[in-house]
Amino acid sequence: MPVHFDPEVMRLLAAAPFFQGLDQTTLELVAQMAVERLYQPDQLVILEGEPSIGLFIIQWGRLKASKMALDGREQILELLGAGDLFNAVSVFANQPHPATVTALELSKVWVIPQEAMLQLLETNPRLARGVIQSLAGRVLHLVALVEDLSLRSVEARLARLLLEKSVDGVIMRRRWATQTEIAARLGTVPDVISRSLRKLSSLGLIQMDRHAIRILDRPKLVALAKLEPPD
Repeated sequence: MPVHFDPEVMRLLAAAPFFQGLDQTTLELVAQMAVERLYQPDQLVILEGEPSIGLFIIQWGRLKASKMALDGREQILELLGAGDLFNAVSVFANQPHPATVTALELSKVWVIPQEAMLQLLETNPRLARGVIQSLAGRVLHLVALVEDLSLRSVEARLARLLLEKSVDGVIMRRRWATQTEIAARLGTVPDVISRSLRKLSSLGLIQMDRHAIRILDRPKLVALAKLEPPD
């Protein structure tokens, strides 16, 4: 009996770090088990603390992974886009979801059931190696996040974010990329972000309008991104 699956899933899997190097038959098996899901803007994808259901891979759209403090403050851990995998820690550690994931815009994702991933892990050394490398990368990402939050000022973190997200010196302002979202990503509050943006603008480092932020003085912005907060 022929195996039926969406060709787009095969393309996503073949490009994903976890699955690179797997043979065609195994990839087709994984693609057959993948379940399609569509999420609207602001719709909850994963709720922190709930049991894991599987590994997610994004076909298109944009999502955010975040933690919520007891006082209601949000810390964005990561923004996720096309081709990204998420929820691996929950799947392979067999633990509840460690963070909440929310759709920022209309998004299409595929879910590979947890049990299927665990079975594949036991029989595919290449997959196991890919998982280890990916999870190690996640640890390094979180270490860098902790370093930013504890060792750099808000202005330095904002400067680094602008540099990382710029394309040819321009950062397009998406509908969901509000000052509240930026604050949640940088571990502060919207008022502080607003003041920091105005300061960078007054110093001639950036120019802002409704649709974009333009970097005017990249060398100075790079120097600011490296500054540490005063003792």
